[in-house]
Amino acid sequence: GTKVLTFDLMLFLSIQLVIMKKKKSVLKINNSKLCHEGRIQNHLSLLTVPTLFSGGYVANSLAIMTDALHMLTDLSGIILTLLALWLSAKSPTKRFTFGFHRLEVLSAIISVLLVYILMAFLLCEAVQRTIHMDYEINGDIMLITAAVGVAVNLIMGFLLNQSGHLHSHSHPHSHVPQSSSPSTTRSSGHGHSSLAVRAAFVHALGDLVQSIGVLVAAYIIRFKPEYKIADPICTYVFSILVVFTTVRILCDTGVIILEGVPRHLNVDRIKEDLMKIEDVYSIEDLNVWSLTAGKTTAIVHLQLVPGSSSKWEEVQFKARQLLLNTFGMYKCSVQLQSYKQETSKTCSSCQSSSA
Repeated sequence: GTKVLTFDLMLFLSIQLVIMKKKKSVLKINNSKLCHEGRIQNHLSLLTVPTLFSGGYVANSLAIMTDALHMLTDLSGIILTLLALWLSAKSPTKRFTFGFHRLEVLSAIISVLLVYILMAFLLCEAVQRTIHMDYEINGDIMLITAAVGVAVNLIMGFLLNQSGHLHSHSHPHSHVPQSSSPSTTRSSGHGHSSLAVRAAFVHALGDLVQSIGVLVAAYIIRFKPEYKIADPICTYVFSILVVFTTVRILCDTGVIILEGVPRHLNVDRIKEDLMKIEDVYSIEDLNVWSLTAGKTTAIVHLQLVPGSSSKWEEVQFKARQLLLNTFGMYKCSVQLQSYKQETSKTCSSCQSSSA
């Protein structure tokens, strides 16, 4: 339940960085309020970690300690993510010509692996408790600690809900023509930001339900100690929830590492729009991949109709505008050549792709 604190703080910080870069003038008025909310979330996180660890240990509650370990794991995830965000803002070097954006992907993988390691430990302990039943739980302390977790989740949900309203009011309407696909335009950046806040809020609601489940289990154990099996059962249920919430992260990071096309882009649609540019005869090669989430790169090799050499700069400009603005690419490279019956042997990769 309380893992929402660090997860939502991570989303909150990332959202603020993106919004402040793109709309500094718009957010100047609301910036102090947003920072204030971030400080509140940070303080709640730091206060809740030792509280849950202490309460779970004293109460001998596996369910409470599960939440505490989630909290600690997500806290390490925040440190890794902030480090990655700092390094990704550094300029490219001669060795790392694309910069350090992939560090964000690595930090996400490390965070998920830490979650799985801790969950494996807790599941082993839960199985032992289920088999032997030779443990005692302090129902009073468990009940109080679980109630604290519910209260903190309510506060976090309220803060995220307020952030969502603030973002929706501070963002202007898109100036991109309606003919552009809303899912593939740069103007959708505002939508992605608000969607990220909404996703964090939905996550907060889900974790609130989880913390309420711990509270219900604590209530049962407090007044019906013979039903202490509810404690390891909570661990089983939470483990399933953790798998469902992290498998998507692993899939997305796997696509990035394998340099696959992001799920929101359609390569066929990109090719169709490129072919609509005047004087483009064919698309010899098109590669699209992500450096990290939200930073897509493309390399395209276009063949132009014979006799259009005087319009090369115009075609290149239109192709770049299409990729950067319409499809929201972070970087792109456009290679041009006049159409020939046989492609030059100097481009072996393009030659093989056209075969």
